[in-house]
Amino acid sequence: MTSLLSYKYYDTPEGQDIFFKTFACSKYALLAGITAGAYDTLMFSHPKGFVNTAGRFMWHIGPLVGMAAGFAVATNASQNIRGKNDSINYFIGGAVAGSIFSAWQRSGLIALPAMLLLGFAGVLKKNSIDENWSFFPVAQQATKTIQSVRHDWTMVKDIEELKNWTTGN
Repeated sequence: MTSLLSYKYYDTPEGQDIFFKTFACSKYALLAGITAGAYDTLMFSHPKGFVNTAGRFMWHIGPLVGMAAGFAVATNASQNIRGKNDSINYFIGGAVAGSIFSAWQRSGLIALPAMLLLGFAGVLKKNSIDENWSFFPVAQQATKTIQSVRHDWTMVKDIEELKNWTTGN
C-alpha cells in the first residue's frame, strides 16, 4: 500500500503499470475535488445535512477523478496500441478528459473546445517532460525559512589568512 501511495506517474516508462499511473493521477484529482467541494459547500451551495453535503462533494470529486483516470488510461492504452511514445498519446488522453468534462457540465457545446484545450495541455506536458523543463519551477521564497540552514547565504567565504582573532579557551 505504501508503494501505491508513494508512486509517481513517471516512475516507470509510458505504457507500463497502468493501474499505478491511474492511481497516481487520481489521488491528486481527489485532493482537488475535496478542495473544490469544500469551497462550494462553504461559499455557495450551503447544503443542509450530511447526505446533501456528501452529494456536493461527490459532484466535484467524481468527475475530476474520472478525468484523471481517463487521461491516464487513454494515454497508456494508446501508447500500448500505437507502440510509439509521442505527444499524440497525451493529446488523446487530454481529449478523453475533455469529453468527460463536457459530460460533467452537461453541455455538448463545450465538448470540442474542452477536448482541444485539454489535448493541447497534454501535449504541452509531454513536451515539458521530454525537454526537461517545468510549468512551476521550485523557487526559493525567502532566506529565513526552516530549511535555510542548508544554504550558505554569505557573499564570500572566510579567508583563513585574514582572520586576526582567536576562539578563546
